[in-house]
Amino acid sequence: MTATAPPGIGRPVGEHLREWRQRRRLSQLELACAADISTRHLSFLETGRARPSRDMVLHLAERLAVPLRERNAILVAAGYAPVFPQRPLTDPALSAAQEAVRLVLAAHEPAPAIAVDRHWHLVAANRAIEPLVAGADPALTQPPVNVLRLSLHPHGVAPRILNFAQWRGHVFDKLRQQIAASADPTLAALLAELENYLAPAAPEAGDEAVGLGDPGGCVVPLRVIFEGRALTFLSTTTVFGTPVDVTLEELAIESFFPADAATAEALRTRAARREN
Repeated sequence: MTATAPPGIGRPVGEHLREWRQRRRLSQLELACAADISTRHLSFLETGRARPSRDMVLHLAERLAVPLRERNAILVAAGYAPVFPQRPLTDPALSAAQEAVRLVLAAHEPAPAIAVDRHWHLVAANRAIEPLVAGADPALTQPPVNVLRLSLHPHGVAPRILNFAQWRGHVFDKLRQQIAASADPTLAALLAELENYLAPAAPEAGDEAVGLGDPGGCVVPLRVIFEGRALTFLSTTTVFGTPVDVTLEELAIESFFPADAATAEALRTRAARREN
């Protein structure tokens, strides 16, 4: 079992606290009130004139909604041992979580669902994933598979996405939100890479195209050509509640739901063929 932290732990603890406060767009007064401490004491902590206790570090990190990985880094910067473990999902201690992921993925069939880590690497998938990966360059499907790269790469799924510009914008917005929340340089590098990809030529829906209806205009759908049909999906994200392990906090399940009856029927038909 390990507890790791991102680069930059050599900086004083006060710099970490100030950076996260500013990242959350809070003044010293606002954070001090939220944490029930004096503005003077917070100022002393940020400038290094006072050293925070272990409990104070955790208290402020909680108020700032700092990710567990970065909380470990702040603890180390303050001279304390990390407290949040980071174990592989295959660790026996996480067997219940691993089983929960397996059950959620399997229960979502015949619609596709995947589990990803904090950098959008594929951790697990159910048997209905093919509409989301078919036709991609094999190099993009070799582990570790980055599902955002697979989705937007010109040699990936991108040529089959009917609403590519819309979906691309949705992916970028989601990545930017993650970067703002986590300050993760790997995610920032991934965004820069994806932004440089050329948009593919618009795919053509065949005569059997279905699933092109607008799902209410309230969410961004994913529309892909698969086996001569246009399938339309809505996606949701599921995370573990109140995790105390870095790996679990950073794990997400992306579930794709059919956005219309035609897509649902196409998925059921394909599942039935697979079972026969």
